[in-house]
Amino acid sequence: MTQTWVHVVGGGLAGCEAAWQALRAGHRVRLYEMRPQRMTAAHQSGDLAELVCSNSLKSMLPDSAPGLLKAEMTALDSLIIRCALAAAVPAGQALAVERTVFSRLIAEALGSHAGFERVNSEVTALPPTADLVSGHEAWIVASGPLTSPSLIEALQALCPDGRRLHFYDAIAPILETDSIDTEIVFRASRYDEGDGDYLNIPLNKEEYEAFIDAVIAAEKMPLHEFEDVKYFEACLPIEVMIERGRETLRFGPMKPMGLTDPRTGRRPWAAVQLRLENREGSMVSMVGFQTKMKWPEQKRVFAMLPGLQEVEFFRFGSVHRNTYLQSPSVLAGDFSFRAAPWIFLAGQVTGVEGYTESAAIGLLAGRMASAKLDRRVWTLPPKGTILGALGSYVTEGCLGEFQPMNANLGLLPPLPKRRGQSKAERKAAQAAEARQRFAAYLSASSRQQTLHDESAAL
Repeated sequence: MTQTWVHVVGGGLAGCEAAWQALRAGHRVRLYEMRPQRMTAAHQSGDLAELVCSNSLKSMLPDSAPGLLKAEMTALDSLIIRCALAAAVPAGQALAVERTVFSRLIAEALGSHAGFERVNSEVTALPPTADLVSGHEAWIVASGPLTSPSLIEALQALCPDGRRLHFYDAIAPILETDSIDTEIVFRASRYDEGDGDYLNIPLNKEEYEAFIDAVIAAEKMPLHEFEDVKYFEACLPIEVMIERGRETLRFGPMKPMGLTDPRTGRRPWAAVQLRLENREGSMVSMVGFQTKMKWPEQKRVFAMLPGLQEVEFFRFGSVHRNTYLQSPSVLAGDFSFRAAPWIFLAGQVTGVEGYTESAAIGLLAGRMASAKLDRRVWTLPPKGTILGALGSYVTEGCLGEFQPMNANLGLLPPLPKRRGQSKAERKAAQAAEARQRFAAYLSASSRQQTLHDESAAL
């Protein structure tokens, strides 16, 4: 039997997921990761699947889009979701992980396969189609939003107009828990749900207004190519939110709803939530507090928050540029380049946003590449599922401008509005429909695989 190889470029979540799917399909996998030999503006190590922004993979609620996506990926044996659950730390209804444990589990799972090989080297060029066909090889580029300039040039050569897009992404600070004043900061989850997995910083109106003034006045990091700065709406720096109105933070990441300050017995005017970063609870991140303030300014301004007067930082917030391609104009329905049918694209560079979403495209690309090498058909889940809708968005786009997209119920076909039906009931109905469609898809896929196996046996 001819030995087949899948070469994966990038050791992030998408690359690791794509590698796993190819391994479980019986192919040998060579994964290229340029770190730690060459670092990016955001990474701090050479670990596989390093989480550079939040440690949260978002909601686990079954009727939410992130929850549906995780369930669908789990049904398709997702390595990322499996390891995330094993590395989970308390975070209420969200799936948050201990970063180092998460990375270690993924590295161990991939490394346990005899067919897996990691190469610590930067990929600067991609092979021609003829070489891939003769060598029985496929390449999956999952190099992420911080793809090196040389590889970006190689990818642009596969695009008809050579055009790439970009937006700016932001990172929230991580704090030392022991440096926080727990006489002021209290432990609770909103509306007393869960076991009080968050630390909460309460602010009165005067403290909130003073904090807003300080953020406005603080010195910010200058951004390159500022003439065309685009931020992803779900990950805006707090400075950008404040520009939209002084009350924006109080109705966003600083909303006090469902919280009661034990010192006053009342709901605070505003509140900052801190989420656990590790199981020991020694590190916490500021939820939704992405920032482009300079580091000394962050230390000064955040120390104004009640209970953070002596706070110590494990990591300051930052802003970095993310790059993605105009995927609908360059990719076929199986995530391969139209100009190079044995080179596939996966992860955030395709135009999705979020850890789980990036891994999801890696899962799809890994399965598509494997099926193509095996000369069989693997069908994308239907658009009525979150996984299928996200994959279709990448390959087909939308009516408006193509921009980074995360998992949301708006990607699903709308249901007729029923008289008296609440918004929550409508979302639950959408989620139920998606679950039914995915169950039917799994059943059909199982029958298709059985027929393929029987044909191969003959």
